[in-house]
This record gives sequence, structure tokens and C-alpha cells, in this order.
Amino acid sequence: MQSQFRALPGVDKVLSDKRIAMLGSLASREVLTQVVQQRIEQARSCITSGAPCPSFEQIVSDVEETVRGLVQVGPRPVINATGVIIHTNLGRAPLSREAIEAMRNAACGYSDLEFDVEEGKRDSRHAHVERLLCHVTGAEAGFAVNNNAG
Repeated sequence: MQSQFRALPGVDKVLSDKRIAMLGSLASREVLTQVVQQRIEQARSCITSGAPCPSFEQIVSDVEETVRGLVQVGPRPVINATGVIIHTNLGRAPLSREAIEAMRNAACGYSDLEFDVEEGKRDSRHAHVERLLCHVTGAEAGFAVNNNAG
């Protein structure tokens, strides 16, 4: 069993492998070092349990896979082939271009979310949607909530 432990590569050896070094554009040296250390510790645990020492290639491959999984940006686009148009597990219904543009405009700078520009004072964030709800429905007042909060 001792020879199995001796066969484990050092952290620096794994970090200096060209495949791991190339991951430096995706993750910091600190993250790479931590992943390598974790993988070597996993290998030690396996050896202690009686399993053979993983090869250097396997360790490098596992580190690559782990790092790529950590830096993968999500959620990823998928095709909704479920037959359910508003599917909560798939991000609900797609937004229109106009809605996305309105969000982009609001997110790129400051907005009058809780400010009455004409009066120059604080206002309710609900005022924006209330005006629209009253116009569309003819109601005297309106209030919007999400996620069944109403």
C-alpha cells in the first residue's frame, strides 16, 4: 500500500502539466491548486480503501473535468419539447424582445424605480405597474405580485 501512496503525483507536478496550465485562462491559480489538492486527497482515500492508485493521466483528466464544470456558465439554453409552454423547470415562458430590451435599459443605469421625477421625491415602486393595470382593466387601483404571493 505504501508504494501506492508514493505513486501519487505532487500538487506541483499536476499543476505544471500543460493541460492544467491551459486552464489558467478559465480559473485562478488558487482554484486550480485547490482542485488538484482535492483530487489527490480523493486518491489517497481510495488507496486507503484498497483501490489502486489512479494514474497521472486519470488525475489530470479528473482535474480538467472538475475545473471546466466549475467555470461553466449556466443556466444553459435548452429546447422545450415537453408540450408545456410555461414550464417552471425550464425558466418559465420566454420573454419578448421588447421585455428584454426594457430590462436591459433598466439594468444598464439608474431608473426611477421608487422616485417620482415630476415631484422630485420618493414614490412607490408599484406606481409604474398600477397605472398600466388600471388602464388595461379599468380598475380604480392595481397591484402586482409574483410567485403566487397574492
